[in-house]
Amino acid sequence: MGLLDFFNKKPTAEQNDKLDQGLERTRSSLFGKISRAVAGKSYIDNDFLDELEEVLISSDVGVATTVKIIERIEARVSKDKYLGEGELNEMLKAEIAHLVSEKEIVAIDRSSKPYVIMVVGVNGVGKTTTIGKLSNMFKEQGLKVVLGAADTFRAAAVDQIKIWGDRVGVQVVSKGMNTDPAAVAFEAVKYGSEIDADVVIIDTAGRLHNKVNLMNELSKIKRVMDKQVAGAPHEVLLVLDASTGQNAFEQAKQFTAATDVTALALTKLDGTAKGGVVIGISDQFNIPVKYIGVGEQINDLQIFDATRFVNSLFVK
Repeated sequence: MGLLDFFNKKPTAEQNDKLDQGLERTRSSLFGKISRAVAGKSYIDNDFLDELEEVLISSDVGVATTVKIIERIEARVSKDKYLGEGELNEMLKAEIAHLVSEKEIVAIDRSSKPYVIMVVGVNGVGKTTTIGKLSNMFKEQGLKVVLGAADTFRAAAVDQIKIWGDRVGVQVVSKGMNTDPAAVAFEAVKYGSEIDADVVIIDTAGRLHNKVNLMNELSKIKRVMDKQVAGAPHEVLLVLDASTGQNAFEQAKQFTAATDVTALALTKLDGTAKGGVVIGISDQFNIPVKYIGVGEQINDLQIFDATRFVNSLFVK
């Protein structure tokens, strides 16, 4: 199976159920607040719109995206009669779907082999775990995967990648702690080419120490990989923790300013009521959300599907 075929696979019933379970806290919180706001209302007025704005912002949708949604609902209400909570939910669903669906995953160029993914993000967001789960996701589809342990500064980071490599059954290229991250990345891509790997995933240090230093470090890693495989990395994946809400927005701003992020992974959606952050990030950054984490099990990383996400968010 090629990479493009992999991303076009339809989700299983089990994956759909897991998504519904993973969004339960966000769904309950969002609809609970909306239900309280709409109780007893027979029409939409400014007071109600103010309440709805507060609900969306408190659900970590973000101010700019919330304003868009409110303005579009105002425009629709001026033309369509409002009949109750059900109609409001349908309006919200349609508007959120409109915002999220504009950022579809870009098809992968199958001519790029190995396909090199550089993973970035601060410590604690689930970066290493995402790399492990992503490796397993690819390997289950028969793809040959190599990991590069280029986070050489954080204690135990290299060991964690090795543990995931052993668990999933994929090769890990490592030079140990306190070595040059770019050298590790170079060797990982070189090795991936030599063994005809389909995917090489490079871990990087999870630091937001200084934007200039971060930019220089990531740029160096990208340059040395490009020398080994033209165009590498083909993807720069930023991992964000959805449970941090607005902090995830700030991290996205910092990393997109420091390097050319091409895709996003949002983790820990199952443990938070802040899942609305997916809506805001998908709307505000011109970068597709590619993966979401909806549980702790190895198979709980899913390819993000905007339609499935919105439908699940509005499941009764």
